[in-house]
Amino acid sequence: MAKTLFDKVWDKHVVDTIKDGPQIVYIDKHLIHEVTSPQAFNELSERTIPIFRPQQIVATADHNTPTVDQHLPVKDTLSRNQLKQLTENCSRNNIELYGLGHEYNGIVHVIGPELGITQPGMTIVCGDSHTSTHGAFGTIAFGIGTSQVAQVFASQCLLMNKPKKLRVNVHGKLKKGVLPKDVILYIIAKLGTNSGTGYFCEYAGNVFEEMSMEGRMTVCNMSIEMGARGGMIAPDETTFEYVKGRKFAPKGADFDKKVAYWKTLKTDQDAVFDLEYSFDAADIEPMITYGTNPGMGIKISEAIPSLDDASFEKSLAYMNFQKGEKLLNKPINYVFIGSCTNSRIEDFRVAANYVKGKQKAPNVHAWLVPGSQQVAKQIKEEGLETIFIAAGFKLRQPGCSACLAMNDDKIPEGEYCVSTSNRNFEGRQGQGARTILASPLVAASTAVAGKIINVLEEPSTLELV
Repeated sequence: MAKTLFDKVWDKHVVDTIKDGPQIVYIDKHLIHEVTSPQAFNELSERTIPIFRPQQIVATADHNTPTVDQHLPVKDTLSRNQLKQLTENCSRNNIELYGLGHEYNGIVHVIGPELGITQPGMTIVCGDSHTSTHGAFGTIAFGIGTSQVAQVFASQCLLMNKPKKLRVNVHGKLKKGVLPKDVILYIIAKLGTNSGTGYFCEYAGNVFEEMSMEGRMTVCNMSIEMGARGGMIAPDETTFEYVKGRKFAPKGADFDKKVAYWKTLKTDQDAVFDLEYSFDAADIEPMITYGTNPGMGIKISEAIPSLDDASFEKSLAYMNFQKGEKLLNKPINYVFIGSCTNSRIEDFRVAANYVKGKQKAPNVHAWLVPGSQQVAKQIKEEGLETIFIAAGFKLRQPGCSACLAMNDDKIPEGEYCVSTSNRNFEGRQGQGARTILASPLVAASTAVAGKIINVLEEPSTLELV
């Protein structure tokens, strides 16, 4: 029987099936951070249940971490306590922790791939909705709640009903200046934020095949924003080359053996999906959001639509936008390039290529936050930091930063922020903050212009991307 990529990985991890009920699914890697793990650790401690396989768990500090003066004690009491708890819990349970100051520290969904922890064909979970990022490698990766974190701690398994299967195809040639972030924002704007509910999504077509691994991670990261349980892209030579030689990747003959298996992880020609969509790459342009969910997106040249809907109007009122308004030339005072969506080296190369020889607008506060210590190191080694400094930018230290208001990097009330993160909910970047999601290229151009501009109208820009 023909199988999809999702079927092949899922079926290989089924430990048992409960009659007329869910399945028990084995989890290869469990990623944890300081926010969702404390309650799960406490539950096991109270019930005197040991961590079943601590060697399958990797921990990092990211959500609550400051992005300046990381060598100093953390000022915020809640953040300091959560980081302390994570350290104590990992020490007590023999779990590898990449805490503040560690050379491998960074955002959980950045360090997993860059260290070779993430590998094709795995099942990966984390108490974080954007775990779907790892699906770029052909893994089944998804976020779990606190009770499920405890379940994996205790058994290395999860009790689950198998999701339905969705495929999104994008074929054709992307315009210059259109990045993977634009592709996924376009898809979500077209399909809506509930379109993937109950499904696991596979992205297929030459557009995804031609993307770098960084680009594929950006796409899979935002699968959750259309309601899907997760997203996947079939592994190929691009994947194998990315994994090869990384710290925890298989080596030598073991790597060759793994690749032989990984090559089988693709959807069979006659496999059937429960739902399928197709899009033409030529229709995609640089995207921005105008509302308070990622599905409220438009091409940067378009006007905000006119809809008679109470929640739509509530969203526009929060953003202080009007129906039919264009966002081009909208003054912007804050720009954020970072988050688990767009804080990898490729994202900073795009930004540096654009700002080289230019100057940041004096009214703009631009926060450039690498996703890990490894990315920060690459930025320096490649001379990108020099370019940013010359253009008036300042790099911060790794962390989740202004993606969410759980650390010091908050956008002031009423201010707009063009952000490369994944969510534009009310208050997501700070109480009363107004978030406009965009690609690193659109964010960089906004920082230089001090307003939203159409990068497609800048011939010099298109030569750089």
